[in-house]
Amino acid sequence: MPVDPEARVARSAILNGDVRIGAGSCVLDGAVLSDHGAPVIIGRETIVMEGAVLRGTPHHPVVIGDNVIVGPKAYLTGCTIGSRTFVATNASVFTGAVVEDDAEVRIGAIVHLRTRIPSGTTVPIGWVAVGDPATILPPDRHDEIWAAMEPLDFPGFVFGVPRGSVDEPMVEITSRYARTLRGRLDG
Repeated sequence: MPVDPEARVARSAILNGDVRIGAGSCVLDGAVLSDHGAPVIIGRETIVMEGAVLRGTPHHPVVIGDNVIVGPKAYLTGCTIGSRTFVATNASVFTGAVVEDDAEVRIGAIVHLRTRIPSGTTVPIGWVAVGDPATILPPDRHDEIWAAMEPLDFPGFVFGVPRGSVDEPMVEITSRYARTLRGRLDG
């Protein structure tokens, strides 16, 4: 079921690769739903608003439940969003994160990689959630956010280059990532 006949997708939205959209759902102008190695799966009666980006990654699909709103310019990559959840304008949910049912990720909030937001939880405007179980911190507490983020090993988890494993990590990361993307763009 790529796009259910009862779903609606704006002409200016971009669907790239394995994108599945459930009945009654709407994808609005300028939204980008892209399979960069895993599908993007949208449930029933879910709304993806203008300019939102939803991107499956090589090991992590984007899976969104039923009756969800993904706000304008939200960015979701390789994550799972439960049903009846609200992801607000400019919010970001990163690879391996799970936002359970009935949760809210408010304007400009960030749910970091490998983080779990329990059902019914709210990540406040501009705050950062990190870890499993999630610690939710205001953005001015950088040292605490970094202390929770560092062991999650972003470069290792997302790009397969564990922190400290090579002398020039960005050279290794960009080389691997560009090779993967080139293969997808050629196909």
